[in-house]
Amino acid sequence: MTRSSSQALFAMILIMIAAGLLVLNMGGFLSPVESMVLRPIGGAQSWLAVRFYAVRDLLASPADVATLRGQVRELQSQNAQLQQEIIGLQEQVAQAQVLSALVQYARSQPDSRYLAASVISRDVSPFIRSVWISAGSDDGVAKGMPVVTDLGLVGRVVEVFATVSRVELINDPSSVVNVRLQTSRADGALQPQLNGEIWVGMISQDAEVSPGEVVLTSGLGGNYPPDIPVGTLTSVRRRDYELFQQAVLQPSVDFHQLELVLVITNFQPLPFNQPGGP
Repeated sequence: MTRSSSQALFAMILIMIAAGLLVLNMGGFLSPVESMVLRPIGGAQSWLAVRFYAVRDLLASPADVATLRGQVRELQSQNAQLQQEIIGLQEQVAQAQVLSALVQYARSQPDSRYLAASVISRDVSPFIRSVWISAGSDDGVAKGMPVVTDLGLVGRVVEVFATVSRVELINDPSSVVNVRLQTSRADGALQPQLNGEIWVGMISQDAEVSPGEVVLTSGLGGNYPPDIPVGTLTSVRRRDYELFQQAVLQPSVDFHQLELVLVITNFQPLPFNQPGGP
């Protein structure tokens, strides 16, 4: 048999086998064989696919991590910005509440004219208790003008420049404030101490004074208008051998929390260079 005849015979056999397999497959006789053959192949494909995707994710993870870090930084920046906006809104609300209280106080005192000013600085010396406000001679502020809040007396202007002024607080050791006790009607004078306490001295021994009594400006001496709240007595000391009683005062105003104040611009204090002035 020649080589060409062998090849033709082999091809004929392959064609017959293929035709036979096709007939068997169409008749469903090869399904068990297909399952037996394809099951290992499918398992191998799944194993290879899992490894392929794992390697792909590993190679792509640095880029994903960098993207996530960028997103985290962006979110942190947005959060910080929102926090700043919240703080700003809270400050605006607090300032609006203070302004509302000052407006209500000004309306309750129609005889006085007021100029609102912000507290911009505080003296750091332990022997000088004063604040600087954002109003000066350009705004009509002059020496001796009283300064108040809706809670009571703060002090008075002692230095004036074009755009700022210094306000001496009533707890400054050099401050002079004549007062009257609301219930007993006894007169007295503030005696600020170096440690920051405020005493009320020069109270007559005949006056029936008790803790809790409200203290107001008396208007005597011409340094302040009358009837401005100053504070409340917390304790009273009375000794028979002394000429006057003394009491400790709790100021109406918290000097450490001052933010906005009112300057009484139509009050005319005694000139600084005349007797009876400060």
